[in-house]
Amino acid sequence: MRRAVAFVGLLGVVAAGISLSIMPSSRSAAASEPRTFLIPASDGYGVADCISSRAECGQIVANAWCESQGFGKAVTFGVAAREDFTGSVTKQSPAQLAEQPLSITCGE
Repeated sequence: MRRAVAFVGLLGVVAAGISLSIMPSSRSAAASEPRTFLIPASDGYGVADCISSRAECGQIVANAWCESQGFGKAVTFGVAAREDFTGSVTKQSPAQLAEQPLSITCGE
């Protein structure tokens, strides 16, 4: 009786292993198409200085962000256009520009 229960348990483990091995990986599917991320300018890490000024460190920071999200590298980065995150196209004051989120588009 114990052998029969152990055999049924073994078959269950093998079937589960086979079904998991043939499932597609969602990580590779996400990396195949570009994706844009909006990051608050006041995130506390200081990345806004590099990305918004498009300094040399901006490419490094943007690439690191994309890699942490499962993508290869950053395609574009910078300050997000107002219509991209609110649907509004009104004129902004300099104080409001400082609070605009950052935009990083990641791809392969």
